[in-house]
Amino acid sequence: VKNALSDAYTTATSFDDMSGQIQKIIEYCRVLKNKHFTWFADLLENHLEGICNYAQFHITTGKVEGTNNMIKTLRRRHYGIPDDDYFFLKIMDESRR
Repeated sequence: VKNALSDAYTTATSFDDMSGQIQKIIEYCRVLKNKHFTWFADLLENHLEGICNYAQFHITTGKVEGTNNMIKTLRRRHYGIPDDDYFFLKIMDESRR
């Protein structure tokens, strides 16, 4: 399953191509009748459109997740900041690094 998913990400050239490859993985996971593979098949089905959009646009959410993590860390580190304007200035300052 791991290799098939890796192949889907590297070889798929279109939304439909990746969707077909992911559907095969989902069917294989369901045939195994293991609760972990069934859970994974459900996860793939629920997020199929977003996963397959990667084949078309090649965009990940890595930068957004990193920015969110930076903001959470700032909020913990600077607990008690007096107002939102100052906090936004801290975010802007930290994001330039």
